[in-house]
Amino acid sequence: MKMHDPDTLQFYDTTAETYARRENAKPAKQLDGFLARLAPGADVLELGCGSGHDAEAMIAKGFAVTPTDGSQELAQQAGKRLGRSVQVLKFGDLEAQDQYDGVWAKACLLHVPREALGEVVRRVHTALRGGGVFYSSFKHGGGHAKRDKFGRYYNNPSREWLEEVYGTLPWASLSIETSSGRGFDDEPAEFLHVTAIKAGDQAG
Repeated sequence: MKMHDPDTLQFYDTTAETYARRENAKPAKQLDGFLARLAPGADVLELGCGSGHDAEAMIAKGFAVTPTDGSQELAQQAGKRLGRSVQVLKFGDLEAQDQYDGVWAKACLLHVPREALGEVVRRVHTALRGGGVFYSSFKHGGGHAKRDKFGRYYNNPSREWLEEVYGTLPWASLSIETSSGRGFDDEPAEFLHVTAIKAGDQAG
């Protein structure tokens, strides 16, 4: 089962420099809430780090961050920003077990093929320690996958579908919030922000 969309990865590989320079490349406002749930210096895995702006903010706050991206070219752009090597990691290659206190996946799992999202979430759950925090965000849609004007794939979940996908795993809590904004395509969109905490002792 393929857990990434090749055409979407190709887009990020070919536009990495432009994407990394985009004006809205600043830490997500949800980042503070995510970090507030973690102990100082906690181990954080970032999936889909893009240009590395969120990783940069987390490192500055003293967290032990492992930034990764599925695009080799974006990983190189992030590495330039951070002054360190950034691992190229596709979602299907995540095999860590009980290794992280938090997983930050802003606006990246929205590109996972719908039939594979449950498996990717399971892998993240396995990578977390008990009490670990998992944040991810999606573009809200009508439940049918589509591509944007750049050819990027979106799984377009509804809140109910995300609750079903995440609900197959033993989380201590699961919450979904909404916000409005614009993506790289500058089209208005509604976003779903999912925060899940793994059952077990709280991190830290």
